Amino acid sequence: MPELPEVETIRRQLDPAISGAVITDCVTFDHPKFTPAHLAVGRRVVSVGRRGKYLLVHLLPDGAATGSAAGNGEHLIVHLGMTGRLHVDADRRRATGTDDEPYRRARWTLADGRSLVFTDVRRFGRIAVVPNGAPTGLATLDRMGPEPFDPAFDALALRSGVNASRRAIKTQLLSQQLVAGLGNIYADEALWAAGVHPAARRLTVARAERLAQAIRSVLSAGIEAGGTTLRDYRDANGDSGGFQFQLHCYGRAGEPCDRCAAELVRTVIDARSTTFCRVCQRR
Repeated sequence: MPELPEVETIRRQLDPAISGAVITDCVTFDHPKFTPAHLAVGRRVVSVGRRGKYLLVHLLPDGAATGSAAGNGEHLIVHLGMTGRLHVDADRRRATGTDDEPYRRARWTLADGRSLVFTDVRRFGRIAVVPNGAPTGLATLDRMGPEPFDPAFDALALRSGVNASRRAIKTQLLSQQLVAGLGNIYADEALWAAGVHPAARRLTVARAERLAQAIRSVLSAGIEAGGTTLRDYRDANGDSGGFQFQLHCYGRAGEPCDRCAAELVRTVIDARSTTFCRVCQRR
């Protein structure tokens, strides 16, 4: 599933490409998870943002001033699921949505003849259009914790959140409530970098400081590399990411640890596959 670095990579590509564009038409796959895409018709794209693993396209009615009150606008929210891809198609012949894309879930026609297209092979993605600041019906987004690069996310807040729960720290990182945007790949990498056992249930001050820094460092490296492509992920330009070549832990069970040479092991924590080093990441 695309995590923060993959979604941020797509956001950075789409923002300059579609900001200012007016959505004139839309065709969707006939399912409640995708038909809300029609609600964006007649709106102008102000900017493309991100919250955690969600893309948030800021919309205003066509003709409204860009500085209009936030309450007059909306957000087109796209969650990529496991296999979703969002990209711009410049071929005007396909703008009507009558092409042969078998996995197209939504196609927004833009006034300049281009299209914004969402494809999703496994249909785990989702589309919503909501008033600005009101992600009702999207529980994960509504209860999401701070962004990892926000000052609100620090070692003190991380330690307090972890120690207030009895769940494994890996599970808490994936919940999106301690910090936004982490999934299985970057959680494993950050825990390895910080030397924290994924099943630990408490953090010392020192470990919390290392983990907070590791989360930011790992995500920054992932963004710099354009994300991680293990199978399906492609950015908005159709390119693969490169962070898979920098993985120290995730998916490397049975291989030597890059830090101590001990064999990395795989376990399952709350139904999630987890890789770690028994030597470097002691409980």
